[in-house]
Amino acid sequence: MSNFKIFSSGVVAIALSLATGCTPTTPYDQITSEVPSAVPVQGTESPSPTASPTGSPTPSPTGSPTASPTASPTASPTGSPTPSGQNNLSSSDRQFMIQAAQDGLAEVQLGQLASQRAASNAVKKFGELMVQHHTPVNNQLKQLAAQKGVTLPTSIGTTNQQIRERLLKLSGATFDREYMNQMVKEHEKDVFAFQTEAQDGQDPDVKAFAAQVLPTLQEHLQQARSIVNPGSSTSSPTPTSTP
Repeated sequence: MSNFKIFSSGVVAIALSLATGCTPTTPYDQITSEVPSAVPVQGTESPSPTASPTGSPTPSPTGSPTASPTASPTASPTGSPTPSGQNNLSSSDRQFMIQAAQDGLAEVQLGQLASQRAASNAVKKFGELMVQHHTPVNNQLKQLAAQKGVTLPTSIGTTNQQIRERLLKLSGATFDREYMNQMVKEHEKDVFAFQTEAQDGQDPDVKAFAAQVLPTLQEHLQQARSIVNPGSSTSSPTPTSTP
């Protein structure tokens, strides 16, 4: 009986729809229309890494270490700093300056003694020449020593003092002979010392001083030898011509 009612209702609905032009809705359609549609469930996705504006992933600030500008130390153009005062003077240069100062003072004092006590005019003039030449050299050495921080002796030393005391006991020709023989020995020693320093010295200023004074000492040695041996020839031998 119920099925007949449903059928009758369906026929009436069809008739009404034909009259009105609407699509008939069956009770079955109403039931299905009231069922809510399934809501699609979105799967949980893992968050994708944030891309940089340029598309490539942004590198970590510490990803690739940047070479520090001070990674490799730059060599100093001047090397190790030069200490002030003594200017890093070698012991040999220092000893040369000290010995040259003592001998220079001795040359002046013995020269003054010769100019007063010598019997020969040539010996007197040689003594005066020693005072004239060695006094400015001694002053120049003092200036150089002040620059290098070297304290020079103010006395002629024990050996030179003994020579002076021995000459004070002599006079006349004996004094002349002893004084000039001593001058030959002293200048031979001085020439060797100054020549060695000029060639092998380490400090350029001390080497320049030795090279500057060396020709004067060589001249003094030649003059002293000529006074001691007047007949000896100091000129260079003439080379023999080949046939």
